[in-house]
Amino acid sequence: MSKLRFFVALYAAKLLAWGIRLVSRERGTNLPGAVALKIDPGFIRHLGGADPERTIFVTGTNGKSTTTNLLAHVFQKAGRTVAVNLAGANLLAGVAVTLLHNAGLNGRLKADLLLLETDERFLPIIHAQLPAHHLCITNVQKDQVQRNGEPDIIWRKLASVIDSQTTVYVNNDEPNARSLGQLAGRCVGFGVDKNSASFHKDDDFFSVSMPCPLCHAPIRFHAYNIDNIGPFICTDCGFGEVNDAAYQAQDVDFTAQTFSVEGSAYPFRYSTPYFLYCYIAALAVAREFDVDQEVIREAFTDFVNIGGRMEDVEAGGKTIHYLRMKQENPETLQSALNVIAADKREKIFLLGLDELVDFDPHYTNTFYAFDCDFRALLASNVCRCICFSGTVAYDAALRLLYDGFPADKLTVLPTNDDETIVNELSRYACDNVYLITWLKKYYSLAAYAQKHAAAKEA
Repeated sequence: MSKLRFFVALYAAKLLAWGIRLVSRERGTNLPGAVALKIDPGFIRHLGGADPERTIFVTGTNGKSTTTNLLAHVFQKAGRTVAVNLAGANLLAGVAVTLLHNAGLNGRLKADLLLLETDERFLPIIHAQLPAHHLCITNVQKDQVQRNGEPDIIWRKLASVIDSQTTVYVNNDEPNARSLGQLAGRCVGFGVDKNSASFHKDDDFFSVSMPCPLCHAPIRFHAYNIDNIGPFICTDCGFGEVNDAAYQAQDVDFTAQTFSVEGSAYPFRYSTPYFLYCYIAALAVAREFDVDQEVIREAFTDFVNIGGRMEDVEAGGKTIHYLRMKQENPETLQSALNVIAADKREKIFLLGLDELVDFDPHYTNTFYAFDCDFRALLASNVCRCICFSGTVAYDAALRLLYDGFPADKLTVLPTNDDETIVNELSRYACDNVYLITWLKKYYSLAAYAQKHAAAKEA
């Protein structure tokens, strides 16, 4: 009976996926998988050909989508067939869709490797149906408090799937991720040397301490490569004192877009500290799966990242640089701020934090902005800050004022109206604009700005 149910689920979901592709190739990421799981709740477990030794999960708070896409590109360059959820559908239904698309009518997977980005909260649920012996953990940090609570909750979820059969690939510069390596049968660490983009935090900064995941004493960072990630040591038990990373990015040159590992140079097209950790993570996994170094270099050279992370739009004689960050996530917000601060040209900073719409009750907490340091950005030749939002524009503006930005260079727009925002932006001659906001809001604002500019030229 269970076998019959599986094949009914397989054929029904494949038929639905085919129908959706006829209508629109951009739709239906999860629906066929949800249908398959509705018909057969054990659909993923019943699929044939999924070898745990050839199954890799990529999880963590930040960087898992880019790392997964980069690693898939490397494996494909190496001639491996890879079943991968490149669209980022990383919950149970999304995983089911990936398997569905890569399975034959006989219900068996047709791929050399199964590479899946997995949501850190849902990892135990996915792992129960699809055991993987390879787990890449990018980091375990504060994110989406309404869903995740705090990092210790996520740490315990990840720990629950790690055993003596697991090989983990962990970020050696992030204490929570690194500590999970002690639970595995084999641990492969990766990290980044202190470099020209590394920074320190002052004692008077709104800093938030990080406890050691082993003994709970304070962690002290020697430097930060990105926020809360870098060479560290526990002030009590000494955790982190020895750098035992198997793959360490050295000689980092953001201008030349290169780094080296054990004397071998590699390019990284997206030359920011944030993306560098994705490159070194992908390199670590690829090398452990015997991908040749020259193949990795070639893949790193022509890798094109998924859209929506860093984009430019031209409108009305201005270049708007959009840097996507995960709202409620201080690490990605700080990384975006650091990228903007590195540009010393005159600039306008457009900040659109907003209400957090996930599930009821929606809320407007902006605590994550207080984990970040805006001072380097505000000292980098910002001629105007414009804070817009239907809910928290004044909260964001206050955060800038606390870090010393002059009130006479600050505009607050308590709205999400595109016309109001673009009209305010057009008042200033500066053509170099940086924008941080939600992805959906970016698309709306960019479309209106281009339309507005075209109308003025007509």
